[in-house]
Amino acid sequence: MQDETIPTIRFPDGTEAPALGQGTWNMGENAAEAKREVESLRAGLDLGTTLIDTAEMYAEGGAEQIVGEAIRGRRDVFLVSKVYPWNASRKGTVEACENSLLRMGTDRIDLYLLHWRGNHPLAETVEAFEALKAAGKIGAWGVSNFDTDDMEELLAVPSGANVAANQVLYNLARRGIEFDLLPWCQQRNIPVMAYSPIEQGRILHNPELIRIAKANQATPAQVALAFLLERDGVIVIPKTANAARAAENRDAVSLDITDEDWAALDAAFPPPTRKKPLEML
Repeated sequence: MQDETIPTIRFPDGTEAPALGQGTWNMGENAAEAKREVESLRAGLDLGTTLIDTAEMYAEGGAEQIVGEAIRGRRDVFLVSKVYPWNASRKGTVEACENSLLRMGTDRIDLYLLHWRGNHPLAETVEAFEALKAAGKIGAWGVSNFDTDDMEELLAVPSGANVAANQVLYNLARRGIEFDLLPWCQQRNIPVMAYSPIEQGRILHNPELIRIAKANQATPAQVALAFLLERDGVIVIPKTANAARAAENRDAVSLDITDEDWAALDAAFPPPTRKKPLEML
C-alpha cells in the first residue's frame, strides 16, 4: 500500500506532526536488540512516521540512546520525550531535559511531557517548561496520564493554557476517555497521544477484530490502529522493533473500513456510557 499520505495533527502553536508515529517503550533494555530497534525506527522514519515518542523512564535513558542512534544525521524527526514526576521541580525539569538532549544527541525536543502527576506543584513544572521553551531547548510542552480534572487544574496555573498535548492509554479495549477527556481535549484543540494502541498485543486475538481485518485484507493490528486514526486530534504511537512491522503499521492509514464494520467494532468493544477513572499501564 503506502499510497495514502499519513494524516497530520496540528498542535496549538500551529506546528504539525504525523498522526501516526513510533513508540519506544521497552527499547534500550537489551544490547542484543539495539541494532534491530535502531533499524526499525529508521525504517519508520523513511516511511513517514517521523514522530518518535520516548522518555527518560524507558530503560532509564536507554531508549533515548536508541532514538539518538536512529535519528543521527536526520532532521525530519518530531521528537517527544518525558520527564519523571520526581524530577519535575523547577531545577530538576531543566536538568532532566538537558540529560535527555545529551542522550539523543540533539539540541531540541519538539514536545516535552510530564510523564504523570507527582508531588511537585504543577505551577513549578510549567515554569520550568516555559523556561526551556524560551531557551529553545523544547518546542512545546505537554502532559501524560492526566484526567479531565487534572487538565482543568493545569489550565488554572500560570501559563498552564500553553499545554500542547496529553498522552494517555487509549485503544479499542480502553475507550474510557471517549466519555469526557477526549471531547474535552478536542474542544480545546489539545491533541491526545494514544499509547499502547494495540494493548501490547492483547486485543489482537479478538474474533470480531480478526474477522474485520480479514474482510479488509488487513491485520488485526492495522484495524486497531485505523480505529484510533479515525478520531479527530489523536496521535497514535505503536512500538515495534521489527522493520517489516513498521511498514505494516504505516499501511494502517490506507484502510477504508465500512460503517458496518465500525458498528461491529463498537459492539465488540463498547464505548463508555459513564465516566471511568483514567486507566494507565
